Amino acid sequence: MNRWIPALAARIVFPHLGRTELLLACVVLFFGLWAGLVAGPAMAQSGRSFPPQAQRAVLQVTQAPEILLNGKPARLAPGVRIRGSNDLLVLSGTLTGQTLLVNVVLESGGLVKEVWILSPEEAAQAPAKP
Repeated sequence: MNRWIPALAARIVFPHLGRTELLLACVVLFFGLWAGLVAGPAMAQSGRSFPPQAQRAVLQVTQAPEILLNGKPARLAPGVRIRGSNDLLVLSGTLTGQTLLVNVVLESGGLVKEVWILSPEEAAQAPAKP
């Protein structure tokens, strides 16, 4: 019922396009608008914000999930999230042997549940007081 109205409107607006090109133009327009709405605000963020309970520490992954946190033995939680300086997730195995300045959040049992690897700009800033 009334299925001809969108087709007629498309033919009036884009008379030179065939059916396939018209469909492709609509798909490109949709994804362009979607990318602008989704990626635009994410790209506008200037810096990362850390939770108030995050602590500054020096992290060294000895053999995952075993780590040294400020030189003391600690352990990564089973669902730990390690975010690189570009805010993408990093696997703990790729950090083996590296010494990194990080912000961490601990669980109530003492396991490390969230880690943010600091960029040089973030490392230069004073750590937030909990």
